This record gives sequence, structure tokens and C-alpha cells, in this order.
Amino acid sequence: MNSENHLDREVLQTLQEIMGDEFPVLITTFINDSDERIRSLQKALATQNSDALQRSAHSFKGSCHNLGAKYLATLCEHMEHRGREGELEGLECHLVDIQQEFSQIKSILRSFTG
Repeated sequence: MNSENHLDREVLQTLQEIMGDEFPVLITTFINDSDERIRSLQKALATQNSDALQRSAHSFKGSCHNLGAKYLATLCEHMEHRGREGELEGLECHLVDIQQEFSQIKSILRSFTG
């Protein structure tokens, strides 16, 4: 999977134009915030808290969409739906997919922070 499959370059370019010198701050904030969101998903799964899982996944999905992380947003949307339905069985593997995709995105985004 190339970087185009992980991130929408047009979204990133638009954000970079709008944010200017503050764009690296946006990237750093997204990365740090995403690490926290993944910890929240882990905790919600560990405690089998479907409401917390749904809320965390929904919030993470929105952040991903805003930055152009299309596939990661799709993964979060699936987890959000399962949390809403209270169907948490087997989501540990799905969380691993989210973590792996975020790892790819983080590597790509760090190239923007210089």
C-alpha cells in the first residue's frame, strides 16, 4: 500500500496552505491525540465498555477524516458501529489493524514536520 492509500494528499495540501507555518503543529497534535485515542480504545475493549468504545472510535474517525486518513477513518467507523451495537467480540484484531494503519500514517506524517 503506497502513501496515497493511507492519506489523501489533496486534503493535506489544502491544510498545509491554510495552516502555513502552523501545519507541523497540526500534524504533531494529530499524532499525539491519536496515540491517546488508541489508548482509549484499548481501555474500552479491556473493560468491555461499548459506549466508551463507540464514543472514542467516533471521535478518532472524525480526526482521521479531517486530516485525510481515509482508510484509518473507515477502520474507526467499523469499530464505532460495533460499539454502538454492543458487539465487541473479536474487536481486538480490528484494534491491531487500527494500530498498524496509524503506524503507517504516523511515519508518513512525520515527513511533514521536518
